[in-house]
Amino acid sequence: MEEILAELLKTLSLPFDSISSKKEGDMTRVDIKSERPSALIGWHGETLNAVQHVLKSIIRSQDKLDRAPFLLLDTDGYRLSQEEKVRKIAASKVDFVRRTGSRVTLSPMSPYFRRVVHTFIAGTPGYEDIATESVGEGDYRQVVVRLKKEVIKEQQEELGEELSPVISQDDGLENLDV
Repeated sequence: MEEILAELLKTLSLPFDSISSKKEGDMTRVDIKSERPSALIGWHGETLNAVQHVLKSIIRSQDKLDRAPFLLLDTDGYRLSQEEKVRKIAASKVDFVRRTGSRVTLSPMSPYFRRVVHTFIAGTPGYEDIATESVGEGDYRQVVVRLKKEVIKEQQEELGEELSPVISQDDGLENLDV
């Protein structure tokens, strides 16, 4: 896979010094070292996303896979900083949900960042009272953060009654790049 990526980057005239990969569960994180990471990242990560998409397609085709492999390309810690931003925002939304008892709907985001939110909340000690779910379709799928006890309320209330309102806020997630 690293050889394929190196050839792809050379063909696209994108600068890189080295490529390394690391398996993290079902995902492979690929780090590209470059003296000019901004050239690899592009505007809001568009170049990095495009290279990632093409690489997945090449690997899927060559290996005759039913699904594209779960790869995440990064350079200069760009993706890692985005992931950290998403976790911080999710933590602040958990605090808001606990204080108000209201649901919070995060801005639409990619499947990858929705997964980051779900995994972060499910795996954080002390967040056992919080549930997440994805709602919507396509590019507009969003994560709803809510109290788990709300499920019990829903089962006890009559149909047609509105539960707590879903609050959507400017949460800083509008421009995620994956």
